[in-house]
Amino acid sequence: MSPMRKSAILLSTCLALILLATNMGAPSFAQQGVGEHKWAVVLHGGAGVIERSHMDPKTEAAYRADLQTALQKAADTLDKGGSALDAVEAAIQFMEDDPLFNAGRGAVFTAAGKNELDAAIMDGSNLKAGAVAGVTRTRHPISLARAVMEKSPHVMLIGSGADEFASEHGLEMVDPSFFFTERRWQGLGLILIHADLRRTAL
Repeated sequence: MSPMRKSAILLSTCLALILLATNMGAPSFAQQGVGEHKWAVVLHGGAGVIERSHMDPKTEAAYRADLQTALQKAADTLDKGGSALDAVEAAIQFMEDDPLFNAGRGAVFTAAGKNELDAAIMDGSNLKAGAVAGVTRTRHPISLARAVMEKSPHVMLIGSGADEFASEHGLEMVDPSFFFTERRWQGLGLILIHADLRRTAL
C-alpha cells in the first residue's frame, strides 16, 4: 500500500464525520486540538426546507440550541475515548428523541398516518454498514442500524422484521404513539389537503 493511501486511511479514521439529515443551513462544527486534529465533528440537521420567513427567532434559537447539544453529545463521547461510531450514535440518539427534528419522535407521518423510521451507519475503517427502514417500535433506529452492522450478516433490515431483531438484541422498544407529535400530524393534514386540491385541479 502506498504511503499516500495509508495517510488517507489514517485521516479517515481520525476525523469523525457526522452527517445528520435536517434543515438548518450551514453545518455546525466541533474540533479538539486545532493544531493536532485529534478529531472533528460535522453536524447537519436534516433534509427538507424551512423557510426563514416561516420561522420566528424563538424557534430558530431552539433548533440551534438543540443542534449544539447533539454536537456536544458527540464531542463528549470522543473526549472520553469513545469511537467515532459511538459519537455518531450518541448524537443521533439525542436527535431521535428531540421532537424538533424529522427523526424518531417528531418524524413526519406517511400518507397512511404512521411514523416509519429509517437510519443508516457506516464504519469508515472497514466500510461495513448497517441500515434499517420502516421501523415503528424501536426507540433508536440508529442503534438498530449499528446492531445490524455489528451483529448480523445483513446490511439492511426493514419493517416488522427489523423491529423484531431490535427486540431480540435488547434495544429499547416503545409503542408507536411514542413518535407522535401534533406538529407533524398537522403537517400531514396540510400535505393531504394540498394533494387533494392538486388532483381536483387536474
